[in-house]
Amino acid sequence: MKALIIDGYVDEPACLGVPPYLSPYPRYIAGALRERGLSENNIHYLTIDTLRENPPEAGELIGKADLLIIIAGMTVPGKYLRASPITPGEIEAIFRAAGGVKVIGGPIRLGFSKEGGRAAKGTEGGMSLEGAVLAKMDIEAFVYDLLEGQRGTCGSGSSTSGLRIPERIEHRFRTTAEIGRWGPKGAFLIKQHPDYPYCMCELETYRGCGRQVHCSFCTEPFYGTSDYRPVEDVITEVSALYSYGARYFRVGRQPDLFSYHGKDIGGPVPKPEPEVIERLYRGIRNSAPELSVLHMDNANPITLATYPDESEQILKTIIKYHTSGDVTAFGIESADPKVIAANSLKASSEEVFEAIKLVNKFGSVRGANGLPEILPGINFVHGLMGESKKTFQLNYNFLKCVLDSGLLLRRINIRQVMAFPGTPIYGKDEAARKHKKLFLDYKEHVRKTIDLPMLRRVVPDGTVLRDVMYEVHEKGITFGRQLGSYPLLVGIPASLPLRKFTDITVTGHGMRSITGIPYPLNINTASSLVKELPGLGRKAADSVIAGIPYTDREDFLRRVREGESLLKFIEI
Repeated sequence: MKALIIDGYVDEPACLGVPPYLSPYPRYIAGALRERGLSENNIHYLTIDTLRENPPEAGELIGKADLLIIIAGMTVPGKYLRASPITPGEIEAIFRAAGGVKVIGGPIRLGFSKEGGRAAKGTEGGMSLEGAVLAKMDIEAFVYDLLEGQRGTCGSGSSTSGLRIPERIEHRFRTTAEIGRWGPKGAFLIKQHPDYPYCMCELETYRGCGRQVHCSFCTEPFYGTSDYRPVEDVITEVSALYSYGARYFRVGRQPDLFSYHGKDIGGPVPKPEPEVIERLYRGIRNSAPELSVLHMDNANPITLATYPDESEQILKTIIKYHTSGDVTAFGIESADPKVIAANSLKASSEEVFEAIKLVNKFGSVRGANGLPEILPGINFVHGLMGESKKTFQLNYNFLKCVLDSGLLLRRINIRQVMAFPGTPIYGKDEAARKHKKLFLDYKEHVRKTIDLPMLRRVVPDGTVLRDVMYEVHEKGITFGRQLGSYPLLVGIPASLPLRKFTDITVTGHGMRSITGIPYPLNINTASSLVKELPGLGRKAADSVIAGIPYTDREDFLRRVREGESLLKFIEI
């Protein structure tokens, strides 16, 4: 039996998203298939972008698959650099071409929407699944249960005529014990990723939310209370991924890393357990000693504000074991007290500010890759219940306060709510449509007056960013990013080889991206980029270019008036 997993899920679009990325979804599915007897050679994996780039080859795999599994949907809207989520039209076309058993699942089970500000609709609304079955809960558990009692179809080279969808099959959530087995068994899938080995592996520590009253738009409560994975299981999964060549990791599949295995003492915020985070990070480092990236994602600002001493210990642990350029993604959502109350949001603007200060206190030191060790990234959601024109001003005032205080933010994500069926906001998100123009104008104002000066503060001109990978060409510009959480988009005004890592000197700033040149710049061979050198005016650049070639440093210093200030950026 042959199984094909098509990955149409793209996570974290904020700031153009994480770079090449492999979520736990396909790895868990692959592990479940392995446990049911399929060999690695009979489990195939395609990203939706691979399919788009090579339809004939992908079509052959689709046609031969006895079991076709599509992972689809998204829970956070936004823009993407390369990957973009699978569309309903693509899902229908793939299923029409498939002859085997067809299953679809992932976030799409919650509903589908193309952008924020539009409520998600169920798959029954206008999308034909062409005989496929929607996994209404965890797709990895559904696939595992689907093959129960059908072992004869799962061996290498066996007949597939018996594979079918039972008339009755349970839709359920998988257990932490199951993904403790499936995660390591599915680790081999990374070698089929088109960007292997330069691929970020997301690690799940837990899901679900322990709060008694939940944020109005959040889908995390659908999973119930916090379901923590054992530390040892996460470490074992890292070890397996590492053995297959994984070197880039993000501890990102949880609502709040600081609350991992937190103690519920009856209050609204679990008390952090710093020693658990220490065991987790130390174990990851020991299992993957030569990893290239270890970053995190979500943290709840109310946890840091409520338990600053424990949070300080956790921050020190993260900085001890991680790689620099890390981001704690804080969900402030709104600084308007009325919106906070109406939507049961987590923290007040004062509490978020304290959390930002705490992260800056320890994380603002510049690290080995050229970025600060760890900085906050904050999320705003507009279109929530109780939103008024005043909300936009209050949110802006909060950002201006952070900027004026000299604090650093790695990124500011501003989006409109995507309302899913079953959440309190569903059917009550009319503010998103009512304030659409106001939202767009406000967002542009924030980009110009907050994002731009903040970015100049985080990465000033002349900063050297290490290991930027070139990813795409566009209109004579090569765009690249460091592999990590919320990487900065770097534009180099030249056509350079893709999939190559180069150090970059920052030479300019946009609202959410930067301009750079290779570091060190070979002054004799890169004449077109000389004019981009920091602090060099047009006339001076023309003079430097006219003097090419230079025989050595002394010759350069003798003939270029600005030579002393440029030497740190060039090679001869």
